[in-house]
Order: sequence, then C-alpha cells, then structure tokens
Amino acid sequence: SSFLQINVFNLSSESVFPAFLFATLSYMIILFCNLTLILTIVLNKSLHQPMYLILLNLPIYDLIGSSALFPQLIKEILRNSGIMQYSACVAQAFFIHIYAAGTVFNLSAMAYDRYIAICYPLQYSTVMTNAHIMRIITIVWMSCLVLIAVLFFLLLRLPRCRSEMTHVYCDNPSLLTLVCADTTINNIYGLLIVALSQLVANGIVFYTYLRILITCFRSKRSDTKAKALQTCATHLIVFLLLECLGLFTIISYRLNNVSPHFRRFMGLSTLIFPPTLNPIIYGLKTKEIREKVLNFLKNRIFSS
Repeated sequence: SSFLQINVFNLSSESVFPAFLFATLSYMIILFCNLTLILTIVLNKSLHQPMYLILLNLPIYDLIGSSALFPQLIKEILRNSGIMQYSACVAQAFFIHIYAAGTVFNLSAMAYDRYIAICYPLQYSTVMTNAHIMRIITIVWMSCLVLIAVLFFLLLRLPRCRSEMTHVYCDNPSLLTLVCADTTINNIYGLLIVALSQLVANGIVFYTYLRILITCFRSKRSDTKAKALQTCATHLIVFLLLECLGLFTIISYRLNNVSPHFRRFMGLSTLIFPPTLNPIIYGLKTKEIREKVLNFLKNRIFSS
C-alpha cells in the first residue's frame, strides 16, 4: 500500500494542544532566527565576505531539515490519524538526510575558511577568492546530494512488505525496517558514508582548530588571540553539539534495549536544537552580524 501506519504519538485529547503549541512555536523560532540570519547576510554588502558566504548555507540547511520535519509533525498532531503517505515519508527522509550531511560538511568548510584566515592572514585574500568560495560551496552541496541520492536509490529498489513506522520521523534506517529483502548493501553503504563523512569532517575540524590554537598562542597580539579563540570556540560548540546528538541518534538505532521514548527524544532533538541554536550562536556571537541585526530591528520594528 502507498500508506504507512505511524502510531508514534497516540496523543490523548488533552495533550494535543500542548504538543501542537510546542511544535508550532519551535518551528516559528527556527524560521525567524534562520531567515533573519539569511536576510542579514544577503542584504548587507559589507557581509559579502568568504566567511559569511559559507555561513549563509548553514541556515539554508537548517530550514531544509526543520521544514521537512515540522509541517508534517504538526499535521500529524492535529489529525492524529496515524497514517502517512509513503511518498511523503521518503521525501521527508531525503531532506532530513540532506540537512544532516550538509550541516556537517558546511561546518568543515567554515573551519577551513577560519584556518586560512588565522594561520595564513597575508595569503587569505589571494586564496579565498569568490571563485574559490563558489567551488567550496558547490563541492559541499554536490557531495551531499550525490551521497544521499545513492542512499535513497539503494533503498527504493527494494520491495516493502511492512507498513508500520515506529520513529517520530522518516529516515533511512526507519524506512529500511519496512523492507523484506536483503539490506546488507544498504547497511554497508549507510555505515560507509557515515564513517567517511565523520572522518573527513572531524579530521578537517580538529586539524584546523588545533593549528588555529597553536597560531593564537604564538601570536604576540592579545586582541588577535582573543578574537580568534572566540570564533573557534563558537564553531566548536556548534560542531560538538551536532556531532553528539547525531551520534546518540545513530547509536540508539543500533541498540535494541533503548527505550523508544528516548530514541524519539534524541531523534527530535537533532532536528530542534541545532537549527534553533546555529543562527543564535553564529549570528549573535559574530560581532558584525549582531550589530547589523540589532540595527535592522531598531530601524524597522521600533521606529515604525
């Protein structure tokens, strides 16, 4: 059948409204914060610099991930029908995986940008040309799209014989549980791209930040040191948050004795916390962006 049973919530009538309110508010906050960050970077010529152009992709991935989850989630809370179209489920899963892979790759690209800026400040403008920035952004998007497209090609070639979903949202592992054929290739490919992207992303992030730290501590100028350390600390916080949540979610799938509620909480938190915190941490911690946002809000909202 083209429909799936999702008996995830089974909300009692009194818990429908709080759940609806929580989901809607979370989504509104995510939309507001990420759109503010996108508009701030796009509308301010002074922010059309390598660091911000790479950063611009982060809220785009956040919006892809949260828009794949929340509208569907809110609809399910209100309808409480327990059925979802298979095609809608596959689409949701595809975009959630794009969000996960894109965010990790994009944070690696941002680490590389900061590395060149802090460790090779004199060469920065010759290395990070607009063409080079576009190349980096294209590589991030293309590698992300190709890896995830192959993942779903491998999934969709298999026959389904079950239609009961137990996860809060659709993703590759939960869709594989509906399959009644040999999924060895899918499992190997899935683990391979997780391992590979983790290796590459963690490798880039830890190597570049180690080099940045060494450069900072050797630097004679205390203001350079402070600014560089602040930038790196914020990047690392976001990166580690995402890594921990993602890893917990992946591990909770592999362990059978994990309570389904904990699994659902971990799965949802990966799609709620990073998209909410990314724009706040990056936007407000970055002085130039913070000033532009505050000016914009002052002029637009408070002067009207």
